Amino acid sequence: MASNLKGKKIAILATDGFEQAELTDPKKALDEAGATTFVIAPKSGEIKGWDEKEWGETVKVDKVLADANPNDYDALILPGGVMNPDHLRMDPAAVNFVRQFVSSGKTVAAICHGAWTLIEAGALTGKTVTSWPSLKTDIKNAGGHWVDQEVAIDGQFITSRKPDDIPAFNKAIIEAVSQGARDHASV
Repeated sequence: MASNLKGKKIAILATDGFEQAELTDPKKALDEAGATTFVIAPKSGEIKGWDEKEWGETVKVDKVLADANPNDYDALILPGGVMNPDHLRMDPAAVNFVRQFVSSGKTVAAICHGAWTLIEAGALTGKTVTSWPSLKTDIKNAGGHWVDQEVAIDGQFITSRKPDDIPAFNKAIIEAVSQGARDHASV
């Protein structure tokens, strides 16, 4: 993934219970591509990951959600895990941050259960997306079209299903940020 994202700022919105690989792997890939990533959370300090079946490592919070401005970032990543997006979609400040980001037209990438926050923000109407399979009905009920593939790209949205899809997810994010949000329906 030889790409130069120097000067690009990427927001990663998460809280306790994020699926560890779905935050740390994209963060590492984007940092290696030259971007600067910022973990944004509702609380300061650290947030704790979930590593498949048990608690994982903690990640340093770079900015508290209350102090974060969507206009300061070139893209937004929403990691999954079950607990993380379930808490975020119940947090009006997190939903508002996502809603503002979506309205900017900049790249928004969600993996696994991360699409729950996009649903709560009312962002998926008419969009083709993928996610963890259990969100299929939620996405359809929110007006989206669910597909079962490793990456779905629809305009500014990049979505993936699970940790196994992370390499394709990372590649799509890096391409989108380096080129700007794309307008084709699906890959």
